[in-house]
Amino acid sequence: MHDRERKKAARGELYDANHDSVLQREMFETRCRLHEYNNLPPDEVEKREELLHRLVDIGKGGIVLSPFHCDYGYHIHIGDNFFANVNFVVLDGADVTIGNNVFVAPNVGIYTAGHPLDVKLRNSGLEYALPVKIGDNVWIGAGVSILPGVEIGNNTVIGAGSVVTRNIPSGVLAFGNPCRVVRQIDPSID
Repeated sequence: MHDRERKKAARGELYDANHDSVLQREMFETRCRLHEYNNLPPDEVEKREELLHRLVDIGKGGIVLSPFHCDYGYHIHIGDNFFANVNFVVLDGADVTIGNNVFVAPNVGIYTAGHPLDVKLRNSGLEYALPVKIGDNVWIGAGVSILPGVEIGNNTVIGAGSVVTRNIPSGVLAFGNPCRVVRQIDPSID
């Protein structure tokens, strides 16, 4: 019974996080850890790193500037040499997988959560979560929103202010609302 809503979320089905005591407790505990993390002075490097590793699965050389916000943390899997600037928000009802050497500018949001269009279902508190995957060597510009179910390929740049509503392939510059591929990136000249 206690794992029913989490299992529905993992399958991409509508689930009720708002009325599930286990999920509510987990989100509360994560908010408490985030409060501690976000209020640590920048010079407490070791304590910040320790707390970050307790919050999310992150590789070597990972830096997340405060403030940082997420729902659970345990759905977030990040490779090596990651950098996220201030106001990084991850609604991680489903897995968020981020590769190596990814740079995230300020005010970026990654959202696995969505809500039904049907008003009765939405008002009842139901939601869904679809995984987000970001490849290696990706640069995400300031103010980007990445929506549920999106995959971004390796060696790609997402321009500032973009709303990423669909998959973006590897090796491209993409931007806009909705985000779209503008051109291939040529490593010999770019």
